Amino acid sequence: MKKLYFKNLKENFDQEITIEGFVDNIRDLQYVQFLIVRDTTGKVQVTIEKNETNFKLNEIVSNLTNESTVKITGTLIKNEKVKLGGMELIPSDIIVTSKCLEELPINYKDSKSALLDTRLNYRFLDLRQEKNILMFKVQTCLINAMRDFVLKNNFIEIHTPKLIGTASESGAEVFELNYFDRKAYLAQSPQFYKQMALASGFEKVFEIGTAFRAENSNSYRHATEFTSFDIEFSYINSYEEVMDFEEDLLIEGLTAVKENYGDEIKNIFGVDVIIPTKPFPRIKLEDLYKELEQNYKFIMNFEDVGDMNSESEKLASKYIKEKYGHEFVFITDFSAKKRAFYHMRSNGIPQGYDLIWKGCEITTGAQREHRYEVLKKQAEEKGLGEDVKFYLDFFKYGCPPHGGFALGVDRLTMLLLGTGSLKETMFIFRGPNRIEP
Repeated sequence: MKKLYFKNLKENFDQEITIEGFVDNIRDLQYVQFLIVRDTTGKVQVTIEKNETNFKLNEIVSNLTNESTVKITGTLIKNEKVKLGGMELIPSDIIVTSKCLEELPINYKDSKSALLDTRLNYRFLDLRQEKNILMFKVQTCLINAMRDFVLKNNFIEIHTPKLIGTASESGAEVFELNYFDRKAYLAQSPQFYKQMALASGFEKVFEIGTAFRAENSNSYRHATEFTSFDIEFSYINSYEEVMDFEEDLLIEGLTAVKENYGDEIKNIFGVDVIIPTKPFPRIKLEDLYKELEQNYKFIMNFEDVGDMNSESEKLASKYIKEKYGHEFVFITDFSAKKRAFYHMRSNGIPQGYDLIWKGCEITTGAQREHRYEVLKKQAEEKGLGEDVKFYLDFFKYGCPPHGGFALGVDRLTMLLLGTGSLKETMFIFRGPNRIEP
């Protein structure tokens, strides 16, 4: 028998049904007992009068504990006095499928009752919180909509290795491990393999998978293990086409979220889901520096010149919001010293961008360099010649012009819902000081 979800209960008035879920609350009064039972879609009231007929049921409820799981058979009736949907279940049978044996170590219903790190120690309980369940429904909706969009655009899904023989991308911030008789690394991204797929003639590929960064950062937006939505496609003329595609992808995902969960998000998180309009504002880095100095007296510190940092990202969003009323902004024309060696350059300028949303970078995208000799030279400039020899081989035998980007799924969710930290957004967080549970 398929589980009957509580959101669909109103289709079953005056019928005998069976429900299953967690006991959310128990009220054992003089003449009547009330159970509030919940599943991932809602809550329902179960009402048991105290009398001889219900003696066995009354005894079960009297010994029941909150957070136990139950299977209840009964008749669903309308009752306008009941606040939970104007209905109640009158049971004929209650089975306790699992009993909560002791008091919970945290009050998961009140996120302020314990420190975040304490809540993470009991993440399996913390996730029972209504807003956390909604969060992952929203994330599922967002990713599913974006997946559908790329599939409709003829993309092929790939699953790339996470164990690699050489450090990917920059050669820094990688986790090293023993692999039988040699060293191996956890992949920072599927970047090299995405491009390999294009050199293989796949034309358009995507992957939703795990990536690893050995970055000793404890900021609100960094993690050592995260989920990345990666895109790469062929036969482009400019990185402008990559930006155009990312606009469409995000609009598709956010539209689905708003249509399916917009009201719930507003009610529980207090956030309006705003569907961005095209085109997203675009600004060159040097021009942005000038605007931030003129409007906010901000001057980029020396070590970050040619790039962005967290403070400039926040101010960039503030400036774009004030000038254009837009939540997103593409920033282009970064310094070649600050970009990956595989970014194509024109007159020394990397042909790529960062996308900022709500004061935080969510994407670095670019047109890639597909010409072997140029790519080899740029790798050598970064001191990566031998380390990426296997990667350079992809381009010896013909490879179409191409580009792409990646979106951090967890960071997207954090910004969408305004949680303030990846620790709350990720199903299980991994950072420099946390590798459990």
